[in-house]
Amino acid sequence: MGHWENIGLPEEFDGTVRLFPLPNLVLFPHVIQALHIFEPRYCDMLSEALESDHLITMALLEQGWESNYNEQPRLSGVVCIGRIISHSPTGDGRHNLFLAGIQRARILEELEVETPFRQAKVEIIEDIPFDDYSLEETCRDQLLDVFRTMIPKDAANSKTFSELLTRQLPLGILTDVIAYAVNLPIAVKQYLLGEPKIESRFKVLMDNLTTLVEPDDAAKEESSRSIRRGFPPPFSVN
Repeated sequence: MGHWENIGLPEEFDGTVRLFPLPNLVLFPHVIQALHIFEPRYCDMLSEALESDHLITMALLEQGWESNYNEQPRLSGVVCIGRIISHSPTGDGRHNLFLAGIQRARILEELEVETPFRQAKVEIIEDIPFDDYSLEETCRDQLLDVFRTMIPKDAANSKTFSELLTRQLPLGILTDVIAYAVNLPIAVKQYLLGEPKIESRFKVLMDNLTTLVEPDDAAKEESSRSIRRGFPPPFSVN
């Protein structure tokens, strides 16, 4: 947990974002992602962000991106706006940073810009709560019960994981933290990022976690390694 818990979009945010497309990463709100930036266009993007609002928006490249990576391969329509909370230049023109996911957004249009990195106009996606709020606590307990069965002992004993289990996190935040941490197919993660209804997000996540509870040995070991590498992620309670 850190000082970034209560950060959000700046008051002057006008929907214009800098895009950082990657083929194998879906960022979610309420988690922190480590990034290593070295391509000149994205170093320029980072410099501009550090000089202004500290915002970088993660976008997923769609299949077939390899054929025109240096141009403008297609992006999935839903992205995650993140804020830089830590930045360390390495001294050789590269950069390490931590990016906190803060908000889902939908791309409305890409902009014609002179910068070497892509930019877009987006609209914010707000969570849609349960129709029956009384069901949320039950669903939260069900989700945690399934997730407990998947956690390696070394992760389960960590302070952050203990906080996740014992604190009454809202279900919307919990779905994001777990979707980020677990080794789900990238298409499923992208779907979960794009789903504003917390109830629907919960059902899809539960369906996918259930298939991982009793996988074959190879799949089980890979899932365990994935959680050990990426969990517990730092998370927000805002």
